[in-house]
Amino acid sequence: MLRKIRLTLAVLFGVLITLLFLDITGTLHLYLGWMVKIQLLPAILAVNLVVVIGLVVLTLLLGRVYCSVICPLGVMQDFIAWISRLGKRKSKKFKYKFRKEMRITRFVFLVLFIVAILAGFGSLMSLLEPYSNYGRIVTNLLTPVYGWGNNLLATIAERFDSYAFYSVKVWIPSISTFLIAIFMLLIIGYMSWDNGRIYCNSVCPVGTLLGYLSKLSLMRIRIDESKCTRCKLCSRSCKASCIDSENHKVDYSRCVVCFNCIGKCREGAISYASCLHKDKDKAVASEPDSDPAPDNDPAPDSRRAFLIAGVLAAGGAVLHAQDKRRDGGLAVIEDKIAPKRNAPIHPPGAESMAHFAAHCTSCQLCVTACRNHVLIPSSEMETLMQPAMSYAYGYCRPECTACSEVCPSGAIRKISLAEKSSIQIGHAVWIRKNCLPLSDQVECGNCARHCPTAAIEMIPSDAANPRSIKIPAVNTERCIGCGACENLCPARPFSAIYVEGHEVHRLI
Repeated sequence: MLRKIRLTLAVLFGVLITLLFLDITGTLHLYLGWMVKIQLLPAILAVNLVVVIGLVVLTLLLGRVYCSVICPLGVMQDFIAWISRLGKRKSKKFKYKFRKEMRITRFVFLVLFIVAILAGFGSLMSLLEPYSNYGRIVTNLLTPVYGWGNNLLATIAERFDSYAFYSVKVWIPSISTFLIAIFMLLIIGYMSWDNGRIYCNSVCPVGTLLGYLSKLSLMRIRIDESKCTRCKLCSRSCKASCIDSENHKVDYSRCVVCFNCIGKCREGAISYASCLHKDKDKAVASEPDSDPAPDNDPAPDSRRAFLIAGVLAAGGAVLHAQDKRRDGGLAVIEDKIAPKRNAPIHPPGAESMAHFAAHCTSCQLCVTACRNHVLIPSSEMETLMQPAMSYAYGYCRPECTACSEVCPSGAIRKISLAEKSSIQIGHAVWIRKNCLPLSDQVECGNCARHCPTAAIEMIPSDAANPRSIKIPAVNTERCIGCGACENLCPARPFSAIYVEGHEVHRLI
C-alpha cells in the first residue's frame, strides 16, 4: 500500500512540474507554482526558511522521500528504470544488486557543489543540481515539440472556425544549450537504465546532503532476521543498491524509501517502521503489497504518449516548414543580428549581475514563462545556461512580471507593475550610421512612437534647420531598458538603436 501511495504522489509531482515548464498560457503557475518553490536548492538560495526547515524535518522523520516523490529528476530516473524493466519481464531477471557506497565520490561532488554556490559559479552549480537539470531537459527538448503540437491543433481548429487553441511562437534553443540538455539526459538516462538511482547516490549533491540527514530518520526500512531467508529478492529489486541482505543491513544514506523491497519480500521480513521500536516483529510497519511483483502495476502508456508527441511534432514541422517572415507576403525580411553589449541585460528584479549569477540555478522556468520571448538561455561561458535578455523576438513589456513570479530561487525578486516601470535595467544607445532616416532619407520614428516611458524624442538632424529629417534622441534618465526601440527598429541586420545593460540596476 505504501508503495502505491508513493507512486501516485511521484507521478503527480512529475507530471505537474513538467506541465509547469510546458505551460504556454501562464495559468498553471497560479496554482502549481509552489511545486518548484519547495525544491531544496531554490529554497536555500531564496532563503525560504519555512521550506528548508520543512524538508529537513520531513527527511528526519521519513527518510529521503524528497528524492523519490518531490524531485522531478528522481521521478524521471524511476520512469527510465521502469521502461528498462519492461524488456526483462519475460526473462524474469533482476538487474540490481547491493553495492558499497562510493563515499569519496559523493563527498567530492558535494564539496564542488558547495564551493560553486559560495563562489558564485552558477554554471557549475546548475550542472550538478537535479531540479535545474530536469528543467533544462524539458525546456530545451520538450517545449519546442509541445509548441509545434499546439500550433498543429490551432491550425486544425481554425479550419473548423474554432478558437480553442491559438498559435504561439516556438522558441528554438541555441546549439550549446540544446547539446548540454541532450548530454545530461543521455548521461542520467544511461546511469538509470541499468543502475537505478546510482546518479542520486554518487553524483547528486542534494541526494548526498539529504542522505546524511536520513541516517538519523525516525522511520526506516527494517529487516526481521528471524523471518529473512536470504533469498536476496530485496537486494535485487532495490534501485538504490543499498540493501545488504546477507548481513541484514540497509544503508539509510542511500535509501530513497521507494518501498520496492517491501513488495518483493515473500516472507514479510521487511517493514517500514520506527527505529525507536524495540520489537521488530510488532513494529508499526506496512503490509507487503498484494502484488509481489511491482513490475505488473498499472502505469501510463508511455509508448502511446511518445507516438502522439511525435506525430504532433512532425505535423507542426510540416506546417511551419514554409512559414517565413515576409513583408506583405512579398519580400523576405532579413533577420537581425544581436548587438555586442558591454554588459548583459537581466530582467527587472534581478537587482544586479552578481546577485543574479549567485542565485540563478539555470532551471529556465522563467524562459518558459516569458510570453514575449525575451528571455533565452545564455551561450556565453561566464553565464552559460542562465537566462539572458534578447530583443530579437520581443521586448520586455511594462505590464508583465511573469519571470519574477515564477522564479523559485530569488534570482529574480518578485516585483509589482509599479516597481517594474521604475527599474532601469539598461539604457538605449543610438547608432547614427544604422539609422534609416539618415541612410535612406526616409521618415521613421518607430523607436519614439513605441517607447513606453517617452524616453526617446525625434529631433531635427540639422540643428540649424528645423525642417531637416528627424532623428532619435535618447533621454537616458527616463529610459528603463525595456528594448521596445531595439526590437521594433526596422533597420537590418543591425538595429539603429540598442540597449546596453547595467551591472547594477537603478531606480528612476
